Amino acid sequence: MSVWTVERTVDELIRRERERSDGGRITDEWPGLDLDTAYRAQDELLARKVAAGERVIGVKLGLTSAAKQRRMGIDAPLTGWLTDAMVLPAGAPVPMAETIHPRVEPEIVFTLGRRLAGPGVTAEDALAAVAEVRAGFEVIDSRYRDFSFALPDVVADNASSCRFVVSAGAVPPDGLDLAAEACRLMIDGEVVDTATGAAVQGHPARALALAANALSRRGIALEAGWTVLTGGLTDAVFVEPGRTISAEFATLGTVTVVGG
Repeated sequence: MSVWTVERTVDELIRRERERSDGGRITDEWPGLDLDTAYRAQDELLARKVAAGERVIGVKLGLTSAAKQRRMGIDAPLTGWLTDAMVLPAGAPVPMAETIHPRVEPEIVFTLGRRLAGPGVTAEDALAAVAEVRAGFEVIDSRYRDFSFALPDVVADNASSCRFVVSAGAVPPDGLDLAAEACRLMIDGEVVDTATGAAVQGHPARALALAANALSRRGIALEAGWTVLTGGLTDAVFVEPGRTISAEFATLGTVTVVGG
């Protein structure tokens, strides 16, 4: 067996995604996979998807809970890439035949009206760069068995990216109290969890600011027109064939997915 490298890591993750086969932690076999190396693998994974015809349309944030960040030893959200191939049209079922063990989590979704580049971005700066706010679901699908991974593993795996769907109606950010924005998560009409926007780093704009500053250390800026998934408001729930999962937001509307 060859030694582990960034290229071999990406090869393995692409194979698992293509074959719908999860596997063990790469960090168990390659202790040298640290966070910086994992982001290099993530960028290489993106480069291969772009070379295959996908287009970058934004970023996603993960580990946006301050408590989870402390447990993982980081001080900013994880980031991953969004491409046009990840867009799930409204009303389309989650493609179970193309996934391993998908879960969904409700999110507040931003569309940027202007470029946002760190360092030094504040929550106020971040919110001023937002043109539109929507309700959304992220569909996550880890390439690791039982969603069990260390921090570098999930970063290399593009933060468990899979698909996302957003509500049709967009709301301008002016006047919204996004920290207080309430969300009810329902499965087949039964409420299974509730949260507010404060679950995301105290305010989704604060999560966006922290991510922009972290990305700047890698020479990356958030571009105008990009979509930003600001992080899960509740724990993710598994998608099952035929079950309807909805997130009902106080002012952003309702978004629904069905396992197909």
